[in-house]
Amino acid sequence: MATPLTNEEALAYHAEPTPGKLAIGVTKSFKSQHDLSLAYTPGVAVPCLAIEKNPEDAYRYTAKANLIGVVSNGTAVLGLGDIGAQASKPVMEGKAVLFKKFSDLDAFDIEVDTKDVERFCSVVEAIAPTFGGINLEDIKAPECFEIEKRLAARLDIPVMHDDQHGTAVISAAGIMNACRLTGRDIKTLRIVIVGAGAAAISCARLYRYLGVENIILIDSKGVVHTGRSDLNVYKTEFAIKVPISQSDAFDGAHVVVGLSRPGTFSTDDVKRMAENPVVFTLANPTPEIMPELVREARPDAIVATGRSDFPNQVNNVLGFPFIFRGAVDVRAKAINTEMKIAAAEALARLARTEVPAYLNELYGTALTFGRDYLIPKPFDKRLIVEVSSAVAAAAIHTGVARAADFDIDTYRKELADRICVDCEPEEG
Repeated sequence: MATPLTNEEALAYHAEPTPGKLAIGVTKSFKSQHDLSLAYTPGVAVPCLAIEKNPEDAYRYTAKANLIGVVSNGTAVLGLGDIGAQASKPVMEGKAVLFKKFSDLDAFDIEVDTKDVERFCSVVEAIAPTFGGINLEDIKAPECFEIEKRLAARLDIPVMHDDQHGTAVISAAGIMNACRLTGRDIKTLRIVIVGAGAAAISCARLYRYLGVENIILIDSKGVVHTGRSDLNVYKTEFAIKVPISQSDAFDGAHVVVGLSRPGTFSTDDVKRMAENPVVFTLANPTPEIMPELVREARPDAIVATGRSDFPNQVNNVLGFPFIFRGAVDVRAKAINTEMKIAAAEALARLARTEVPAYLNELYGTALTFGRDYLIPKPFDKRLIVEVSSAVAAAAIHTGVARAADFDIDTYRKELADRICVDCEPEEG
């Protein structure tokens, strides 16, 4: 179990020895007048003119190919809510650190101080030539849906709101593997989703794409059904025709995915579920129901949380670094549903393979595919190879990739070399 953090420790970490978590490094020699002439004037004019003639050369002569914009307005920061653009900066810097450490992608955090959808989109559209991809972060629903939709339509680089799709991809992988353990067909599942925000809607959409037909959404006012007059267009997608109670929704359900807040469903609800229920209680930092209470009520349950101190953590860091890595490496114009499914399937497959010794040592246990190990661990160095290559292949297959003559086997080797997959992990 992780050691609890103190406020003083967290503040010191961000303040010392240098404020913040990011800095810029120089990738070329810069030791002489000649280097200066190459890096700036007059030498820099040559690649500028090349890019003016052929915009695709920006990927060849600049950092664009390895640069992600982490963009937020701070309206839905995890666990903190609407704290504003500037206050969200430590989170966005942290996201940039995760990009670098897990997938070797560089990232700039961009905090946009507006709640106006079109103004936000205009700012991002204007700065988009800087980046190979845009990771939208911590933007509240329902505005986040419209923002992502507009930017995806206007830009020719990958755009993804991770709060929506990251949770959907990782939880889908967990559900796939839970089906393996319980012998169920994913298409026959009855899934209850408690919560109706960005992540919940995206999860429901992805599960439906996987073939799940029986999905029941529950928001703060109860089951989402067509008889309600207070539904937005996103909730309406999943409104059932017959009004039922929450208890009715849980009767015989195979899966519940909690994306809400503590206490929104109970052990009584879980007791109503089918044999071998799959209970993803993902509210953070406090789950809807603590795992030990779920197991007390249903010893046959398969349980996941959003926390690192319990088995089966649904952690977005298993997704976004590697999804963007695969997308930008084939110069994808978008991140489509097929690419997200490919990421989920790759995660599910990886969890079923033999675990390297260094991971068992790192986590202090023998990890074996099963009820307490449905989902890979974040420090599994194979993630970048398996997930990124699957995403890249899906981009090529679906026609959104612009890279020509792309060899997937060579790419897998390059990914392994990028983070030294066969090396022992750093200490500390």
